[in-house]
Amino acid sequence: MKETRYPQVEPNRALQLLLELAHEQSLDTLLNKLMEAAIDGPGSVITCAQVWLLEKGDRCDICPHAAHCPDQSRCLHLYTGRLMKSDHEPPEEENDINNPNRRIPLSMGLLGSIALSGEQRYIQNWRAEPEMAFGVEWLEKKKILGLVATPVMFRGEILGVMAAYTRTTLLEIGKPWGRVFANFVGGAIVNARSFEEIQRLKGQLELQNAYLRELILEAKAFGNLIGQSAALKRIVSQVDLVAPTEASVLILGETGTGKELVAYEIHNRSNRKNGPMVRVNCASIPKELFESEFFGHVKGAFTGALKDRPGRFETAEGGTLFLDEIGEIPLEMQGKLLHVLQEKRYEAVGDDQTRTANVRIVAATNRDLKEAVDLGHFREDLYYRINVFPIQVAPLRERKDDIPPLVKHFIDISVKELRCSRPRLTRAGLTTLLNYDWPGNVRELRNVVERAVILSRGGILQFNLPSQRGNNLPAGSSKSSNTEQFLTEAEMRQLEKENLLKILEKADWKIKGVDGAAELLGIKPTTLLSRIKKMGLQRPKA
Repeated sequence: MKETRYPQVEPNRALQLLLELAHEQSLDTLLNKLMEAAIDGPGSVITCAQVWLLEKGDRCDICPHAAHCPDQSRCLHLYTGRLMKSDHEPPEEENDINNPNRRIPLSMGLLGSIALSGEQRYIQNWRAEPEMAFGVEWLEKKKILGLVATPVMFRGEILGVMAAYTRTTLLEIGKPWGRVFANFVGGAIVNARSFEEIQRLKGQLELQNAYLRELILEAKAFGNLIGQSAALKRIVSQVDLVAPTEASVLILGETGTGKELVAYEIHNRSNRKNGPMVRVNCASIPKELFESEFFGHVKGAFTGALKDRPGRFETAEGGTLFLDEIGEIPLEMQGKLLHVLQEKRYEAVGDDQTRTANVRIVAATNRDLKEAVDLGHFREDLYYRINVFPIQVAPLRERKDDIPPLVKHFIDISVKELRCSRPRLTRAGLTTLLNYDWPGNVRELRNVVERAVILSRGGILQFNLPSQRGNNLPAGSSKSSNTEQFLTEAEMRQLEKENLLKILEKADWKIKGVDGAAELLGIKPTTLLSRIKKMGLQRPKA
C-alpha cells in the first residue's frame, strides 16, 4: 500500500496562514479558513478535517451516549468539518462530517480520550484499533485509513481536538505539523472568542445605555418619589418591604402616575442594585418582533438579522427587567414569557443554545389585568406569576399634598435644563394647580410647569389649564346634572368686585410684593390698580 506523508507544508505558506489565523476576530471565519487550508491547500492529501471544541454539556437529555458519559458537565462539540471537494457526498452523508449537534463524551473513543489526556495520536491505520472509531463511525464508509488527532491547547488548558483523516497511511515526518498548527490555533481561538465577547459586551452595553437614557428621560418627566402625602408614604413602605426579596412585583396605576419611578426604586433598594435596570415598553414593540426583542436573535435568523443582537433578558442579566405596559403583550407571546419566568431558561431566535435568565421581573400596567383574564385577553397563569406583590400607585388628584413639593422640584429642573431665569411661584398660581384634577397625573404637571417657566421670563408663573366643568363655581352655586349654571353680566361684575375686595382685605390692601394682592390674584400690580380704580374701590378708614 502506498504511503503518503501527513500534508507536506511549505514553510512560508504555513507562516502566512498562521498569521492570518492569529488576526481573525470571528471564530467561525477562523475555523473555516483552517478547514479550507487543510482540505484544499496545495499538495494536501487530507480527505476530511474536523475541529471539536470542549464545551458545557447541553444535549444530555437526548444524547445517546449520556448513560455512559463520565462527566455530563462538559463534552466535545463538533464545531466544523469539511470533505475534499472531489467527494460529492449527498447531504445526509456529509452531515456525518459537519453536524453541529454531534457530541463525544470525554474519555470515550479516540477523540474523547485525547480531550481528557492532552496527548496527540498519530494513527497510520485505524483498523488496527477499531475501538478508536467511537464518535467517527463513518470512517469505513468514507474509506479512511490514516488519521491524526491533536489536542488544541492554550497555556496548558485543553480547548478541544483537531482531527485530519486520509485514505492513505501516514509517515512520522508529518507528525510535528499537527502540534504546530494546534498550538497556533489554540491561541487564535482564544483571541477570536475574546474579540467576540468584547463585541457582545459592547452591544449589551450600548443597549443598556439606551435603556438607561430612556429611563432617565422618564425620571425627568416625573421627578423622584417626591411628596408628603399618605398615599406616597404607603408606596414607599411597600417598596421597602418587597425590594430586598426576589418576588415579582406588579405596579398598577393610571398613565403618568410614575410607575417607572416605583420600579426604579424597587431595583435601587434591592440586592440587584449593582446590576442593570432594563425597561421594555411592551406597548411600543411590533407584534412580530416581541420574541427577538425579549430573547435576542443570531445573525441570519430572519431577513434583516445582519448580526447577533442580545435581547432584553440577556441585557438585564443579574439585574431587573421592567416590563412596562405588560398588558399589551400578545397572547401567543405570553406563553413563551411564562415559560422563561418558570424555567429561567430561553433560546435566542435562530439559536438552539439554551441560555439562563438570572433576572428579577417588575411589571406595570394601567389596564385591569383581572378583567383582561376574564375576557381571555391575558393568561391567568401569567397573571398570577407576575402578581405576587401588587403596588397601587394613586393618581395625583388623590394625593394633592404632593403637588407643592413636585412643582418646586419641576421648577428647579426646568430652570437648570432650559437655562432661564428663576420665576416666582405665587399662592394664586399654586391654588390654580391644586384646584385642577390632573387627568394626565404627574406627567401633565411636569409639562404644565415647564411651559409656564418658559413663558414667565423670570416673572410670575402663570398656569393656563384646560377649563373643567364644575370647577370654580360662583358662591351659592352647585353642580347639577339637570340644569346649566350661568350668570348674567351684572352678576359677573358683582362677583368679580366681591372677590377683589376679599383679596384686598386678605392682603391688608397691600398691592405689590410678596403676599400682595396682585401676587395672590396672579396679575401685574398695574393691572390690579387699574381694576380698583375702574370699580371705584377704596380702602375703608380705620
